[in-house]
Amino acid sequence: MVTTPVLPNSRTEADGSAVIRVLGYNIRSMRDDTDALARVIGACAPDLVLVQEAPRFFRWRKKLARLAAASGLVILSGGATASGPALLCSLRATVERTEDVLLPLTPGLHRRGFATAVVRFGGARFGVLSCHLSLQSDERFEQGGMLLDRLAGMGVEHAVVGGDLNERPDGPTFERLAAQLNDTWASAPWGAEYTWTPPDPCQRIDAIFATKGIEILGCGVPLGHPGVTEHDLRAASDHLPVLAALKVPAA
Repeated sequence: MVTTPVLPNSRTEADGSAVIRVLGYNIRSMRDDTDALARVIGACAPDLVLVQEAPRFFRWRKKLARLAAASGLVILSGGATASGPALLCSLRATVERTEDVLLPLTPGLHRRGFATAVVRFGGARFGVLSCHLSLQSDERFEQGGMLLDRLAGMGVEHAVVGGDLNERPDGPTFERLAAQLNDTWASAPWGAEYTWTPPDPCQRIDAIFATKGIEILGCGVPLGHPGVTEHDLRAASDHLPVLAALKVPAA
């Protein structure tokens, strides 16, 4: 495996701004190798994990809690209460509030939702949102608008969004989000680009976005990152994770 330059470590600057690591990951309801999944997450040393397809059924909280503990993290919000999206965080985070949002149900389609929170790291205060958008193009576009409306209503200057968009960067919903938010891979590519599927990745349908004013230090699939092996990436899920290093200004 090619060695990938290491992203900056998490830290709080003297001016109160915070360098954080954010991981976006569709974990396929933990139906694959959960030990490999925990190793990948732990090796990335994230401050926040924006999860899609968290367990939603029998004993889902215990399953998600076990994954968080094995990765050195805790549950922040989401899971079945957000219809799949979830947030995990390190103990470095100070949590101001959380909210799970269920989106309108289209008959015959899977219900979608957002896991959201407002957190502080040092003097940096910002919103966080995890999403998994529809497979149906019209519904997906509407959900992109709801996502932007939700961010606007969170009462924060800065925010980070991560999700499985079920769409490539040239799609209308992806472009709708990128018109108002910074696509962190496009702004500061690092590691690998494609997130689906692990055996032969050829599409970027998972992404992390940040509002204007957040400095993007690097973002991409952590292939070659210390402690992350190709075996674990293939065994952990049917998606590859996206890791971003961001510098959030002090509030």
